[in-house]
Amino acid sequence: MSKISLKHIYKVYNNNVIAVEDFSMEIENNEFIVFVGPSGCGKSTTLRMIAGLENITAGEILIDDILVNDLEPIDRNIAMVFQNYALYPHMTVFENMAFSLRTNKVPTELIYEKVTHAAKILGITEYLDRLPKQLSGGQRQRVALGRAIVRNPKVFLLDEPLSNLDAKLRTQMRREIISLYEKLNTTFIYVTHDQVEAMTMGTRIVVMKDGKIMQIDSPINLYNHPNNLFVASFIGTPQMNFLNVFLNKKDNIVEINLKAQTIKIDYKLIQKVPLKYFENNLEVVLGIRPDDIRIKNNIYINNDSFCPLKVKVNSFEMLGNEIIVFGNLDLNSDEDFLISFKIAPNLSLNKNDIIDIEINLTKIHLFDKETTNSLIQKVPKENIIKTKIYNNKMNLGNNLIPLPDLMKINKNIITEVVIPNDAILLNQGNLSAIIENIE
Repeated sequence: MSKISLKHIYKVYNNNVIAVEDFSMEIENNEFIVFVGPSGCGKSTTLRMIAGLENITAGEILIDDILVNDLEPIDRNIAMVFQNYALYPHMTVFENMAFSLRTNKVPTELIYEKVTHAAKILGITEYLDRLPKQLSGGQRQRVALGRAIVRNPKVFLLDEPLSNLDAKLRTQMRREIISLYEKLNTTFIYVTHDQVEAMTMGTRIVVMKDGKIMQIDSPINLYNHPNNLFVASFIGTPQMNFLNVFLNKKDNIVEINLKAQTIKIDYKLIQKVPLKYFENNLEVVLGIRPDDIRIKNNIYINNDSFCPLKVKVNSFEMLGNEIIVFGNLDLNSDEDFLISFKIAPNLSLNKNDIIDIEINLTKIHLFDKETTNSLIQKVPKENIIKTKIYNNKMNLGNNLIPLPDLMKINKNIITEVVIPNDAILLNQGNLSAIIENIE
């Protein structure tokens, strides 16, 4: 078991290329952490810095509260499994697995016990006398895992270990690695560019882009509550639909303008969106997953959570158990307002058909077009509230709050006040509020 702290880690190469920028997180005992992102995002570099195979430019790495920045890899009590297996071709499976133990002068009897035990866990006992060239890709990967297991490390580091395997074998090995994690009861850090691997294996996932952390969260929260456009587009297959729209608030109804069509939504469903996006004619990005769109059917009970729209079919993909339809919400164009959704395989469609669909209003996402940040995050970091200030007092709803001397304003204005979540304390007596919702 091992806890790992990464504090403001940077990796900058000699040509001033920043590979990892201000990477900070706490990895608890027995977590299965997955670093995921496109090629070149810094995930493998971060893993190699934890392993000690790459020097850090700045920051601190602590394993069980011990600073390991200057410790050699062998002194960090970690084991790493590489993408290319890195087996010695002239050694048998047994000797490959036993190599690090022999190097550390472990008694022969204990080596035999550890290797045979690991081989039994991985189902490779019958291959102990074979050379790597006599094994399949999946069997070689098990040997690489076995070589790590025998060391009984505090942390397992796995760098894209399944990328060289075919699709069927990858699925099998995913299950085996999860089973191994459950048996060994230790910390795993796993690097992949495959979002399916990340979503099915990790207890928490770190999504990275250009050396930076985009979001750290559970698989379900990444899918349902992406912090920004990148996470929303990277997680989920098919990719989330994105449409440039404008918001117009009329009392408790918000109109989302899609050129020739309009979505009407109850303001309560998107009340986290700051008011400036309704009042200043700011273009925002609407996101909706293909899974949250359905064909309109008269058998559905009328439900205010769904909004009807029309779509013109451009093309479709037959996947056996479902059909992915690609269409256009602008019925007179083939370029703007493209959208994809899934339908049952028994439905018959043709190109240029105009069909009725419904989108789930409880599942829409809205993003700032400039910053790309979500406007309706699961838990916003701060509250942005419109307020009137007059006579050096601030009006928040039914609360009138005197401004402190350092904040006194000599004119009456309408503005926005930003209140961080952690600045609000319960039962302090200077504000009153009605609870609308709890997450």
